[in-house]
Amino acid sequence: MMNESNTSPAGLYVALTSSDLTGDHTLLDELHGLPVGMKVGLELFVREGPALLERIRTHGYALFLDLKFHDIPFTVAGAVRSACAYEPELLNVHATGGREMMLAAARAAAEYSGPTRIIAVTVLTSLSEDDLSAMGMDIGPAELVVKLALSARQAGLDGVVCSPAEAAAVRNAAGPEFLIVTPGIRPAGASMDDQKRTSTPAEAVAMGATSLVVGRPITKASTPRAAAMAILDDMEQAGRK
Repeated sequence: MMNESNTSPAGLYVALTSSDLTGDHTLLDELHGLPVGMKVGLELFVREGPALLERIRTHGYALFLDLKFHDIPFTVAGAVRSACAYEPELLNVHATGGREMMLAAARAAAEYSGPTRIIAVTVLTSLSEDDLSAMGMDIGPAELVVKLALSARQAGLDGVVCSPAEAAAVRNAAGPEFLIVTPGIRPAGASMDDQKRTSTPAEAVAMGATSLVVGRPITKASTPRAAAMAILDDMEQAGRK
């Protein structure tokens, strides 16, 4: 049930928030022409709605619709069908929703001939081992991520979202075609903000990441275009090694 599109996801997605976009959406203009996609999460989608997705498409960007669906299989299948109408390149669900929920998501996406690939969120990059322990999970993030990644693969999903720290283990377990999307990317010297498991762009690529998600190091930079270009160059150099 994996998406058989020949189109590869963008290598770099810029994570947008409401504060990043002014009324004239100058950030979309400033990054125009770069080989990047845009990630729209729950907060921004609730505020801006489908109109923003259309602006992103008009500017020529690939879309990662980061809504992290997590509900009963019937509800998630319906949500996936609705989201596929926006033709995102990537759409995600929570792997902890279970195998049946992920199967329902994959089947719903397969009804469309568009570019959408369904990936599963494994363990949020804001969670540490202590956080998982407090939630009653007697397992570390690395081991849990691999278990959830294999479950997602068996359910027919195209890949997962995980931190760079787990990317190599997921790559080894799930194989070369499996998509690995990594948030928590911080260029050398950048603030970690609210992320607990981070790496540089080059480190993430070297560990097997397919696509990177970068927010504030680009959107809050004094010159976002230059910041994005520097990250793209870092990724390219790592890929040549």
